[in-house]
Amino acid sequence: MVSTVERDGQIWYECEECGLLLDDEADAKAHEENCDAEDPSYLQ
Repeated sequence: MVSTVERDGQIWYECEECGLLLDDEADAKAHEENCDAEDPSYLQ
């Protein structure tokens, strides 16, 4: 499930599994389909 969050006057889409914020709803939904709910790989 993707939730909508407003920060600094901008709408963000948050993955409810891992908390990743994306600025594009389609990207957020695509991410969520592949999300394994672990820490994002970019935090290595």
